[in-house]
Amino acid sequence: MAEKTVLFTGGAGFIAAYTIPMLLEKGYKIRVLDNMTRGDRDRMNELAQTGNVELIERDVRYGGAVREAMRGCTHAIHFATVSINKSQADPHESIDINMIGNHNVFAAAADEGVERLVFASSASVYGDPEHLPMHEDDKLNPLTPYCITKRAGEDLLGFYQRRQGLTWNALRFFNVYGPGQKTEAYYTSVINHFVNRLRNGEAPIIDGDGEQSMDFIHVRDIARSVVAALESEQWGKPINIGTGIDTSIAQLAKILIEAVGADVEPQFNRRDVLVSRRAADISRAKEMLGWEPTIDVYDGMTDLVRNDQSAG
Repeated sequence: MAEKTVLFTGGAGFIAAYTIPMLLEKGYKIRVLDNMTRGDRDRMNELAQTGNVELIERDVRYGGAVREAMRGCTHAIHFATVSINKSQADPHESIDINMIGNHNVFAAAADEGVERLVFASSASVYGDPEHLPMHEDDKLNPLTPYCITKRAGEDLLGFYQRRQGLTWNALRFFNVYGPGQKTEAYYTSVINHFVNRLRNGEAPIIDGDGEQSMDFIHVRDIARSVVAALESEQWGKPINIGTGIDTSIAQLAKILIEAVGADVEPQFNRRDVLVSRRAADISRAKEMLGWEPTIDVYDGMTDLVRNDQSAG
């Protein structure tokens, strides 16, 4: 088999740290393109020692740099992005990095004739869902610059497919969590908040009645989905990557209390909150990628807390 080389934008980030070892096991060489503003340099240095991972410290906004990095690659994974909360604070930077970056990567991949591109999209393209579980063909209502650029990215992939035959899969990630995640991660910051309070012997505080829910998906399962999307025979559609189970904030608090071993009850801050619920319909992921989650939320959260305790 000819040598397979992946250009991985944003490849110094959290999910990439779990994905790259899986790719190395499968014999890929990896070229990471990352501006390192949020990247993990120690982790990148470790990976570089394998001899099969190189870091190109450039920004996806520069088309020439992206094109040069893409040259000779057989595959591409596009993760470089500005986070959802930062996109609201600074829409200009978000549109600049996410939209220009999307276009530079997709155009370069199409021009270089890569065999497959995998794009990190997001469940946030749905906005507040009208029903559960959320299916890929449901109405989309992206509410922030981040979500809007993710949806537009999917449309741009369709353009390069029609124009140059680019083959792609766009993965709509639900609420990713796992050891090593930065504490400011928007949707999963509630986990860190609860755990920090529990560590201090304090009860977690839940806004409203705790019925708002998320579909928490472990980073190892996310990484498996990326590799599957890179190698699947089927392609050309957005694909939900979640567990299909909505875990309420009240349930999450109970799981974490048990995992930490604390003797407390959650406290409720009775006030009006926007009750949003999330759960992915994952039938397309099973059908197109042969993928399904392997880590349930109880085991994953318990592992996260124990990992954190041993690291601390």
